[in-house]
Amino acid sequence: MNANHLSAMSRHVTQNHGTEPAFSSPLNSNKKTGSYNCIVCNTPVFSSEHKFDSGTGWPSFYRPAKTENIASKTDYEIGYPRTEVHCAKCQAHFGHVFNDGPQPTGLRYCINGAALNFVAK
Repeated sequence: MNANHLSAMSRHVTQNHGTEPAFSSPLNSNKKTGSYNCIVCNTPVFSSEHKFDSGTGWPSFYRPAKTENIASKTDYEIGYPRTEVHCAKCQAHFGHVFNDGPQPTGLRYCINGAALNFVAK
């Protein structure tokens, strides 16, 4: 996918597996109804109905909108294993998933807002 349309931060996050500063994305506090799509290829990846306030400073979701649109792999970038999540279509990096989220899944998808494009319903 062509990432030329991205801001410097979105390019850093999605193409270089970077992380935006906590509390820097307006999507962290977004409470509107809609879809959170991959900023690179516009694939729907998360839904507002699965979003919650984790207090971490990044948009958090307890499940993807469609599991087939998210892929994952183990990364060791900070010295211990974490599960990195990315777009299944274009491989853009989103963030990580942790096992400390709310029910019904117990998962917390901790996602960089710079990797997402919000589309209101």
